[in-house]
Amino acid sequence: MNKGRDFDAREILVFQKNEITEHHIYKNLSGKVSGIKSRRILSQIADDEMRHYNVWKNYTRRDVAPDRFKVWFYTMASMLFGFTFGIKLMENGEKKAYALYSRFPNTLKEVNGIVRDEEEHEQALLMLLDEGRLKHIGSIALGLSDALVEFIGVLAALTFVLHTTTVVALTASITGIAAALSMVASGYLSAKSDPGGKNPFLVSFYRGGAYIFSLLALVAPYLFLEDRYICLGLSFFIALCITGFINYYLSVARDLPFKSRFLEMAGLCFAVAALSSLAGYAIHFAFPDVLM
Repeated sequence: MNKGRDFDAREILVFQKNEITEHHIYKNLSGKVSGIKSRRILSQIADDEMRHYNVWKNYTRRDVAPDRFKVWFYTMASMLFGFTFGIKLMENGEKKAYALYSRFPNTLKEVNGIVRDEEEHEQALLMLLDEGRLKHIGSIALGLSDALVEFIGVLAALTFVLHTTTVVALTASITGIAAALSMVASGYLSAKSDPGGKNPFLVSFYRGGAYIFSLLALVAPYLFLEDRYICLGLSFFIALCITGFINYYLSVARDLPFKSRFLEMAGLCFAVAALSSLAGYAIHFAFPDVLM
């Protein structure tokens, strides 16, 4: 007798596919993460996911292939942006699927066991996910935030003051490099005086690197296009994209609200750009024969 005939077979197949997919993801990550304890925890979770897959297979009587794209995507996300981000991103995406387990009768001990295992996995991952990369995400976010607000204001003012995009790019780059060096120095000094134990060299490196990255991204349109107003619009769009990414990263890795933080940052960028544009236009109007 097919034990799954009282349930929606399509739902069970989805659960089964999720489990085998997560098995392969955790198995991949267990071979890439450093530390014996971390590898052991991820390997144990991978084994549990395979066991869950076999539980669902008892109901469907079918083999299901993993979602190869998800395996690749979450593995790459973990390698590029840190295991904390990749794993939490995956777990957040699967919460809806786990919530559907409550639709099954409580008499099914196998399903109750899966739910308990998932709760234990979450607790184990919270203990595991403590990366050095995540510890410095605050420095990166600060560097990006300062650079985006400052550079978009500088570019907005220079766009209305200077006539050629090349001159705008060079002037903004000089200003940005000086500001980046100042940010590196202040980051080093603040970390050195902080009793929290952060490496001052790494703090200054991450903060300065984020500053330089923002500078290059926002100045890029001025190096390839001639219409300075189109360049300003593209720079503002790039600033919004970077703002969206860093806030989404923080919302996943640190469980912070995304929408309110993104809107606040976008509003600051827009306000600074608007006020700087007015200042640049006023300077250009006051000194039309001096500025080129």
